[in-house]
Amino acid sequence: MHEPAVLFVCLGNICRSPLAEAAFRAQASRAGLEVEIDSAGTGDWHVGHAPDRRAQAVARRHGIDIAHYRARQVCAADFHRFTHVVAMDGENLRLLRRLRPTDARAELSLLLDHVAGRAGESVADPYYGDAEGFDLTWADVSAGAAALVHKLRA
Repeated sequence: MHEPAVLFVCLGNICRSPLAEAAFRAQASRAGLEVEIDSAGTGDWHVGHAPDRRAQAVARRHGIDIAHYRARQVCAADFHRFTHVVAMDGENLRLLRRLRPTDARAELSLLLDHVAGRAGESVADPYYGDAEGFDLTWADVSAGAAALVHKLRA
């Protein structure tokens, strides 16, 4: 069996998906799970940019530096490279379903589908709010990351 590979996807790849990547990296490391991890956006307007400063701040408060992450756009090859492509919300999941090549191996899901009682829910999008919104996003992605690590270890 192939080593799992997980790609987290939101719209611009500067808030939710880099935070999901960071939370999942930390959880996977603690669990001793060997997994390839990345994040991307469905949109292209932030390609090459670092995560939002508020996302960097919330990650830092949890002991994780994401300043070196750079936004990129999801591409067709991602659906072959990754075993799991995990969207932060329903709109991005719909976009991913349209982009996914018919012969792709990637399993598509919402991050919160992996959390008991939260299937179908979106990760809170903090972009247009204040810094407190990033704490809620961190709580969402941390819960999703823990549940996904548990699933992949099973």
